[in-house]
Amino acid sequence: MPPIQLFDPDSSTYTYLLFDESSREALIIDPVDSQLERDLAVLRQYGLRLLWTVETHAHADHITSAGLLAEHAGARTAVPAACGIRTAAVQLQDGDRLEFGRQSLQALATPGHTAGSMSYYWDCDGNRHVFTGDTLLINGCGRTDFQSGSAEALWHSITGRLFALPADTTVWPGHDYHGHKHSSIGHEKAHNPRLAGKTQQEFIAIMDGLNLPKPRRIDEAVPANLSSGLRHDADGAWLLQPRPAAGYAGDVSPQLAWAWVQAGEAVLVDVRTDAERAWVGFVPEAIPIAWKQWPGMAMNPDFDAALLQAVGSRKVVLLCRSGVRSVAAARRATELGIEAYNILEGFEGDPDAHGQRGHLGGWRFHALPWRQN
Repeated sequence: MPPIQLFDPDSSTYTYLLFDESSREALIIDPVDSQLERDLAVLRQYGLRLLWTVETHAHADHITSAGLLAEHAGARTAVPAACGIRTAAVQLQDGDRLEFGRQSLQALATPGHTAGSMSYYWDCDGNRHVFTGDTLLINGCGRTDFQSGSAEALWHSITGRLFALPADTTVWPGHDYHGHKHSSIGHEKAHNPRLAGKTQQEFIAIMDGLNLPKPRRIDEAVPANLSSGLRHDADGAWLLQPRPAAGYAGDVSPQLAWAWVQAGEAVLVDVRTDAERAWVGFVPEAIPIAWKQWPGMAMNPDFDAALLQAVGSRKVVLLCRSGVRSVAAARRATELGIEAYNILEGFEGDPDAHGQRGHLGGWRFHALPWRQN
Protein backbone atom coordinates (compact mmCIF):
# COMPACT_ATOMS: atom_id res chain seq x y z
CA MET A 1 0.00 0.00 0.00
CA PRO A 2 1.57 3.33 -1.03
CA PRO A 3 1.35 6.43 1.16
CA ILE A 4 -1.10 9.22 0.40
CA GLN A 5 1.04 11.88 -1.25
CA LEU A 6 -0.11 15.50 -0.89
CA PHE A 7 1.45 18.59 -2.47
CA ASP A 8 1.82 22.24 -1.49
CA PRO A 9 2.33 24.24 -4.70
CA ASP A 10 3.67 27.36 -2.99
CA SER A 11 6.72 25.59 -1.52
CA SER A 12 6.69 22.50 -3.81
CA THR A 13 6.57 20.42 -0.62
CA TYR A 14 5.34 16.84 -0.49
CA THR A 15 3.46 15.73 2.62
CA TYR A 16 2.88 12.03 3.25
CA LEU A 17 0.05 10.34 5.12
CA LEU A 18 0.67 6.72 6.13
CA PHE A 19 -1.91 4.52 7.81
CA ASP A 20 -2.63 1.00 8.98
CA GLU A 21 -5.63 -0.39 7.10
CA SER A 22 -7.03 -2.46 9.95
CA SER A 23 -6.76 0.00 12.85
CA ARG A 24 -7.00 3.20 10.73
CA GLU A 25 -4.18 4.65 12.84
CA ALA A 26 -2.02 7.09 10.92
CA LEU A 27 1.00 9.37 10.88
CA ILE A 28 1.84 12.36 8.71
CA ILE A 29 5.28 13.43 7.49
CA ASP A 30 6.22 17.09 6.84
CA PRO A 31 2.79 18.80 6.99
CA VAL A 32 2.52 22.44 5.82
CA ASP A 33 0.66 25.12 7.79
CA SER A 34 -1.26 26.50 4.81
CA GLN A 35 -2.62 23.01 4.11
CA LEU A 36 -3.98 22.37 7.61
CA GLU A 37 -7.62 22.23 6.57
CA ARG A 38 -6.82 19.99 3.58
CA ASP A 39 -4.96 17.52 5.79
CA LEU A 40 -7.73 17.44 8.39
CA ALA A 41 -10.25 16.82 5.59
CA VAL A 42 -8.18 13.91 4.24
CA LEU A 43 -8.05 12.36 7.70
CA ARG A 44 -11.84 12.60 7.91
CA GLN A 45 -12.29 11.29 4.36
CA TYR A 46 -10.34 8.11 5.08
CA GLY A 47 -11.65 7.70 8.61
CA LEU A 48 -8.17 7.89 10.14
CA ARG A 49 -6.97 8.56 13.68
CA LEU A 50 -3.75 10.54 13.59
CA LEU A 51 -1.19 9.33 16.14
CA TRP A 52 1.97 11.12 14.99
CA THR A 53 3.14 14.22 13.16
CA VAL A 54 6.70 13.68 11.95
CA GLU A 55 9.34 16.11 10.66
CA THR A 56 12.36 15.26 8.51
CA HIS A 57 14.15 18.47 9.63
CA ALA A 58 13.52 22.10 10.60
CA HIS A 59 12.38 23.46 7.25
CA ALA A 60 13.52 26.78 5.75
CA ASP A 61 10.97 27.13 2.94
CA HIS A 62 7.64 26.63 4.71
CA ILE A 63 6.15 26.51 8.20
CA THR A 64 5.01 23.21 9.60
CA SER A 65 1.50 22.57 10.88
CA ALA A 66 2.73 19.79 13.17
CA GLY A 67 1.80 21.55 16.41
CA LEU A 68 -1.66 22.54 15.20
CA LEU A 69 -2.37 19.11 13.71
CA ALA A 70 -1.39 17.52 16.99
CA GLU A 71 -3.82 19.80 18.83
CA HIS A 72 -6.71 19.24 16.43
CA ALA A 73 -6.27 15.48 16.09
CA GLY A 74 -4.91 14.54 19.51
CA ALA A 75 -1.64 13.35 17.96
CA ARG A 76 1.93 13.58 19.23
CA THR A 77 4.79 15.41 17.53
CA ALA A 78 8.01 13.55 16.69
CA VAL A 79 11.18 15.20 15.36
CA PRO A 80 14.87 14.43 14.82
CA ALA A 81 16.60 15.00 18.14
CA ALA A 82 19.49 16.90 16.55
CA CYS A 83 17.23 19.57 15.03
CA GLY A 84 16.63 21.49 18.25
CA ILE A 85 12.82 21.41 18.03
CA ARG A 86 12.26 21.30 21.78
CA THR A 87 8.48 21.70 21.65
CA ALA A 88 8.04 18.19 20.19
CA ALA A 89 6.77 15.34 22.34
CA VAL A 90 9.33 12.80 21.05
CA GLN A 91 12.96 13.44 20.12
CA LEU A 92 13.93 10.74 17.62
CA GLN A 93 17.30 9.04 17.57
CA ASP A 94 18.71 6.91 14.77
CA GLY A 95 16.92 3.56 14.69
CA ASP A 96 13.89 4.66 16.72
CA ARG A 97 10.50 3.42 15.55
CA LEU A 98 7.07 4.99 15.55
CA GLU A 99 4.22 2.50 15.73
CA PHE A 100 0.79 2.99 14.16
CA GLY A 101 -1.44 -0.05 14.21
CA ARG A 102 0.56 -3.00 12.89
CA GLN A 103 2.84 -0.65 10.96
CA SER A 104 6.18 0.80 12.00
CA LEU A 105 8.25 3.73 10.71
CA GLN A 106 12.01 3.62 11.35
CA ALA A 107 14.13 6.75 11.78
CA LEU A 108 17.37 6.93 9.78
CA ALA A 109 19.81 9.70 10.68
CA THR A 110 20.85 11.31 7.38
CA PRO A 111 22.60 14.60 8.22
CA GLY A 112 23.97 16.86 5.53
CA HIS A 113 21.16 19.06 4.22
CA THR A 114 20.91 20.17 7.84
CA ALA A 115 22.84 18.79 10.78
CA GLY A 116 19.74 17.09 12.16
CA SER A 117 18.08 15.76 9.00
CA MET A 118 16.40 12.37 9.12
CA SER A 119 14.87 10.01 6.61
CA TYR A 120 12.22 7.41 7.46
CA TYR A 121 12.01 3.80 6.30
CA TRP A 122 8.69 1.95 6.02
CA ASP A 123 8.38 -1.71 5.13
CA CYS A 124 4.67 -2.14 4.47
CA ASP A 125 3.92 -5.82 3.97
CA GLY A 126 7.05 -6.30 1.87
CA ASN A 127 6.71 -3.04 -0.04
CA ARG A 128 9.69 -0.87 0.91
CA HIS A 129 9.51 2.92 1.10
CA VAL A 130 11.90 5.63 2.25
CA PHE A 131 10.87 9.24 2.93
CA THR A 132 13.98 11.28 2.34
CA GLY A 133 12.92 14.86 3.11
CA ASP A 134 15.48 17.20 1.54
CA THR A 135 18.33 14.68 1.78
CA LEU A 136 17.75 12.79 -1.48
CA LEU A 137 15.56 14.28 -4.20
CA ILE A 138 14.62 12.86 -7.58
CA ASN A 139 17.72 13.36 -9.75
CA GLY A 140 19.13 15.70 -7.13
CA CYS A 141 19.67 16.33 -3.43
CA GLY A 142 19.16 19.04 -0.84
CA ARG A 143 21.47 22.04 -0.59
CA THR A 144 24.10 22.18 2.15
CA ASP A 145 24.92 25.87 2.49
CA PHE A 146 22.86 26.76 5.61
CA GLN A 147 21.61 25.35 8.94
CA SER A 148 24.95 23.64 9.63
CA GLY A 149 24.74 21.73 6.38
CA SER A 150 27.67 19.69 5.14
CA ALA A 151 28.28 18.32 1.65
CA GLU A 152 30.61 15.68 3.08
CA ALA A 153 27.99 14.55 5.61
CA LEU A 154 25.32 14.50 2.89
CA TRP A 155 27.55 12.32 0.69
CA HIS A 156 27.96 9.77 3.47
CA SER A 157 24.24 9.86 4.36
CA ILE A 158 23.16 9.18 0.79
CA THR A 159 25.84 6.78 -0.40
CA GLY A 160 26.43 5.00 2.89
CA ARG A 161 22.92 4.96 4.33
CA LEU A 162 20.22 5.43 1.71
CA PHE A 163 21.99 3.67 -1.15
CA ALA A 164 22.48 0.67 1.16
CA LEU A 165 18.71 0.10 1.08
CA PRO A 166 17.30 -2.46 -1.40
CA ALA A 167 17.28 -1.14 -4.97
CA ASP A 168 13.50 -1.51 -5.27
CA THR A 169 12.86 0.76 -2.28
CA THR A 170 10.57 3.59 -3.40
CA VAL A 171 12.02 7.05 -2.77
CA TRP A 172 9.48 9.66 -1.65
CA PRO A 173 11.19 13.09 -1.63
CA GLY A 174 10.37 16.16 0.41
CA HIS A 175 10.19 18.35 -2.71
CA ASP A 176 10.04 18.19 -6.45
CA TYR A 177 10.06 21.09 -8.89
CA HIS A 178 9.52 19.21 -12.15
CA GLY A 179 6.32 17.22 -11.62
CA HIS A 180 8.01 13.98 -10.51
CA LYS A 181 6.36 12.11 -7.64
CA HIS A 182 8.67 9.26 -6.65
CA SER A 183 11.75 7.34 -7.68
CA SER A 184 13.69 4.31 -6.43
CA ILE A 185 17.00 3.71 -4.73
CA GLY A 186 18.18 1.78 -7.77
CA HIS A 187 17.33 4.62 -10.15
CA GLU A 188 19.02 7.27 -8.02
CA LYS A 189 22.18 5.19 -7.60
CA ALA A 190 22.43 4.73 -11.35
CA HIS A 191 21.14 8.03 -12.71
CA ASN A 192 21.22 10.87 -10.15
CA PRO A 193 23.44 13.44 -11.90
CA ARG A 194 24.99 14.72 -8.68
CA LEU A 195 25.87 11.27 -7.39
CA ALA A 196 26.03 8.55 -10.06
CA GLY A 197 29.63 7.83 -11.00
CA LYS A 198 30.91 10.70 -8.86
CA THR A 199 33.62 10.63 -6.22
CA GLN A 200 33.15 12.30 -2.86
CA GLN A 201 35.41 15.16 -3.93
CA GLU A 202 33.46 15.67 -7.16
CA PHE A 203 30.18 15.73 -5.24
CA ILE A 204 31.49 18.30 -2.76
CA ALA A 205 32.70 20.48 -5.63
CA ILE A 206 29.24 20.31 -7.25
CA MET A 207 27.53 21.31 -4.00
CA ASP A 208 29.99 24.12 -3.28
CA GLY A 209 29.40 25.58 -6.74
CA LEU A 210 25.59 25.74 -6.68
CA ASN A 211 25.37 29.40 -5.55
CA LEU A 212 21.66 29.15 -4.80
CA PRO A 213 19.64 32.16 -3.55
CA LYS A 214 18.63 32.35 0.10
CA PRO A 215 15.24 30.67 0.71
CA ARG A 216 12.71 33.50 0.72
CA ARG A 217 11.00 32.39 3.97
CA ILE A 218 14.01 31.20 5.94
CA ASP A 219 13.98 34.06 8.47
CA GLU A 220 10.32 33.39 9.25
CA ALA A 221 10.18 29.62 8.79
CA VAL A 222 13.13 28.35 10.79
CA PRO A 223 12.24 30.11 14.09
CA ALA A 224 8.61 29.03 13.73
CA ASN A 225 9.55 25.44 12.93
CA LEU A 226 11.78 25.24 15.99
CA SER A 227 8.50 25.61 17.92
CA SER A 228 6.57 23.03 15.85
CA GLY A 229 5.01 25.90 13.88
CA LEU A 230 3.03 27.15 16.87
CA ARG A 231 4.47 30.68 16.84
CA HIS A 232 2.88 31.37 13.46
CA ASP A 233 -0.76 31.56 14.57
CA ALA A 234 -2.54 34.25 16.60
CA ASP A 235 0.81 36.05 16.82
CA GLY A 236 2.29 32.64 17.51
CA ALA A 237 3.87 33.04 20.90
CA TRP A 238 0.38 33.46 22.36
CA LEU A 239 -1.15 30.33 20.86
CA LEU A 240 -1.06 28.43 24.15
CA GLN A 241 -1.10 31.26 26.68
CA PRO A 242 -3.06 34.51 27.14
CA ARG A 243 -1.72 37.84 25.96
CA PRO A 244 -1.99 40.66 28.52
CA ALA A 245 -4.50 43.36 27.59
CA ALA A 246 -5.67 46.72 28.92
CA GLY A 247 -9.04 46.75 30.63
CA TYR A 248 -9.70 43.00 30.70
CA ALA A 249 -7.93 39.75 31.55
CA GLY A 250 -6.31 39.17 28.16
CA ASP A 251 -6.44 37.99 24.57
CA VAL A 252 -6.40 34.29 23.71
CA SER A 253 -6.08 32.30 20.51
CA PRO A 254 -9.14 30.42 19.23
CA GLN A 255 -7.34 27.15 20.02
CA LEU A 256 -6.71 28.09 23.66
CA ALA A 257 -10.26 29.36 24.09
CA TRP A 258 -11.65 26.07 22.80
CA ALA A 259 -9.31 24.08 25.07
CA TRP A 260 -10.60 26.02 28.09
CA VAL A 261 -14.21 25.43 27.08
CA GLN A 262 -13.63 21.70 26.58
CA ALA A 263 -11.96 21.49 30.00
CA GLY A 264 -14.89 23.27 31.65
CA GLU A 265 -12.66 26.18 32.67
CA ALA A 266 -14.50 28.87 30.72
CA VAL A 267 -17.85 29.76 29.21
CA LEU A 268 -17.88 30.62 25.50
CA VAL A 269 -20.12 33.58 24.70
CA ASP A 270 -20.81 34.68 21.11
CA VAL A 271 -21.48 38.43 21.09
CA ARG A 272 -22.40 38.65 17.38
CA THR A 273 -25.94 39.42 16.27
CA ASP A 274 -28.58 36.78 15.72
CA ALA A 275 -28.41 37.53 11.98
CA GLU A 276 -24.66 36.85 11.82
CA ARG A 277 -24.99 33.54 13.61
CA ALA A 278 -27.89 32.50 11.39
CA TRP A 279 -26.29 33.44 8.08
CA VAL A 280 -22.53 33.07 8.63
CA GLY A 281 -22.37 30.22 11.12
CA PHE A 282 -22.30 29.53 14.83
CA VAL A 283 -20.50 27.49 17.48
CA PRO A 284 -22.94 24.96 18.98
CA GLU A 285 -21.34 25.17 22.45
CA ALA A 286 -21.44 28.98 22.56
CA ILE A 287 -24.04 30.97 24.49
CA PRO A 288 -25.45 33.72 22.22
CA ILE A 289 -25.54 37.12 23.91
CA ALA A 290 -25.41 39.93 21.34
CA TRP A 291 -23.32 42.98 22.24
CA LYS A 292 -25.31 45.02 19.73
CA GLN A 293 -28.64 44.22 18.12
CA TRP A 294 -29.47 44.05 14.42
CA PRO A 295 -30.89 45.96 12.61
CA GLY A 296 -29.55 49.32 13.69
CA MET A 297 -26.71 47.88 15.83
CA ALA A 298 -28.07 49.46 19.01
CA MET A 299 -26.58 48.33 22.31
CA ASN A 300 -28.26 45.30 23.83
CA PRO A 301 -29.89 46.56 27.07
CA ASP A 302 -30.03 43.00 28.45
CA PHE A 303 -26.35 42.21 27.88
CA ASP A 304 -25.21 42.64 31.49
CA ALA A 305 -27.94 40.54 33.05
CA ALA A 306 -27.65 37.77 30.47
CA LEU A 307 -23.87 37.59 30.81
CA LEU A 308 -23.91 37.42 34.60
CA GLN A 309 -26.50 34.66 34.49
CA ALA A 310 -24.59 32.64 31.88
CA VAL A 311 -21.12 32.88 33.37
CA GLY A 312 -21.62 32.66 37.10
CA SER A 313 -18.26 32.30 38.83
CA ARG A 314 -16.35 30.99 35.80
CA LYS A 315 -14.21 32.96 33.37
CA VAL A 316 -15.61 33.88 29.98
CA VAL A 317 -14.11 33.84 26.47
CA LEU A 318 -15.87 36.21 24.08
CA LEU A 319 -16.24 35.69 20.34
CA CYS A 320 -17.29 38.17 17.63
CA ARG A 321 -16.68 38.43 13.88
CA SER A 322 -13.06 39.60 13.93
CA GLY A 323 -12.12 40.35 17.54
CA VAL A 324 -13.35 43.95 17.84
CA ARG A 325 -16.77 43.89 19.50
CA SER A 326 -15.53 41.13 21.78
CA VAL A 327 -12.88 43.52 23.16
CA ALA A 328 -15.59 46.00 24.14
CA ALA A 329 -17.63 43.17 25.62
CA ALA A 330 -14.61 41.89 27.55
CA ARG A 331 -14.04 45.32 29.08
CA ARG A 332 -17.68 45.53 30.13
CA ALA A 333 -17.55 42.02 31.57
CA THR A 334 -14.51 43.04 33.60
CA GLU A 335 -16.42 45.99 35.00
CA LEU A 336 -19.07 43.49 36.09
CA GLY A 337 -16.44 41.54 38.03
CA ILE A 338 -15.98 38.72 35.50
CA GLU A 339 -12.60 37.33 34.42
CA ALA A 340 -13.01 38.00 30.70
CA TYR A 341 -10.88 37.17 27.63
CA ASN A 342 -11.17 38.30 24.03
CA ILE A 343 -10.74 35.61 21.35
CA LEU A 344 -8.18 36.80 18.79
CA GLU A 345 -9.20 36.79 15.10
CA GLY A 346 -12.88 36.26 15.93
CA PHE A 347 -15.13 33.88 14.04
CA GLU A 348 -14.22 34.98 10.50
CA GLY A 349 -10.80 36.65 10.81
CA ASP A 350 -9.65 39.80 9.03
CA PRO A 351 -10.43 40.48 5.36
CA ASP A 352 -7.77 39.48 2.82
CA ALA A 353 -6.53 41.54 -0.14
CA HIS A 354 -9.81 40.82 -1.94
CA GLY A 355 -11.95 41.94 0.99
CA GLN A 356 -12.94 38.37 1.83
CA ARG A 357 -12.94 36.96 5.34
CA GLY A 358 -12.18 33.40 6.34
CA HIS A 359 -8.71 33.16 4.74
CA LEU A 360 -6.55 34.97 7.32
CA GLY A 361 -7.41 33.32 10.59
CA GLY A 362 -10.52 33.03 12.71
CA TRP A 363 -12.45 30.27 14.47
CA ARG A 364 -13.57 28.64 11.21
CA PHE A 365 -10.13 28.93 9.59
CA HIS A 366 -8.58 26.89 12.39
CA ALA A 367 -11.16 24.12 11.85
CA LEU A 368 -12.68 24.45 15.32
CA PRO A 369 -16.29 23.24 15.80
CA TRP A 370 -18.96 25.30 14.06
CA ARG A 371 -22.20 24.81 12.12
CA GLN A 372 -24.31 26.65 9.61
CA ASN A 373 -28.07 26.72 9.23
